[in-house]
Amino acid sequence: MLPPTMLPLPTRLWFAWVCFFRVLFDGSFASRAWAAGNAPALPAADAEALLPPPSPPPASTVAPTVASPPVRALQLLSLLQREGRLVDFLQQDITTFPDADVGAAARVVHDGCRKALRAHATIEPVRTEDEGARVILNEGFAPDEVKLTGRVGGQPPYAGVLRHRGWRATRLDLPQIMAGYDARVLAPAEVELP
Repeated sequence: MLPPTMLPLPTRLWFAWVCFFRVLFDGSFASRAWAAGNAPALPAADAEALLPPPSPPPASTVAPTVASPPVRALQLLSLLQREGRLVDFLQQDITTFPDADVGAAARVVHDGCRKALRAHATIEPVRTEDEGARVILNEGFAPDEVKLTGRVGGQPPYAGVLRHRGWRATRLDLPQIMAGYDARVLAPAEVELP
């Protein structure tokens, strides 16, 4: 296994994407991730343990079921794949493609994923100031909403420059999960018959 500093960019993007949704929908995972930020090293995790067990075969009557947070995250990832082919793009080794081809593909992926995200979620900035603006963080600011970078020390208030406004999900409205749905299948294989 490569050390984290050796992971290629597409792998890091994929990992960040998966972690984003795990943190967003799984409070226990978010707590562990928060604590890991101060830990000297992260323990290896068994990927199979992170996924729900396979669903039973579909019943003759299809009924809605309550989905766990990881299933909902996988469901959203599946929507991003269906609309924007996100997983296809991230799984593709783009290092050999010319920049123009990567840019053209990224535009298609961006348009489709943006459409899916806007259809199922409302995302708003955490901070309303423009990036580059000077901001002051008083005592009691929410550390899960603001990440301090640079020379961090002392106690609030902190004065600095806003480098990224951050994002917050204010709505997530995913389609109803039906019995027999296997969230691990992000996109079914396609077989064209003659």
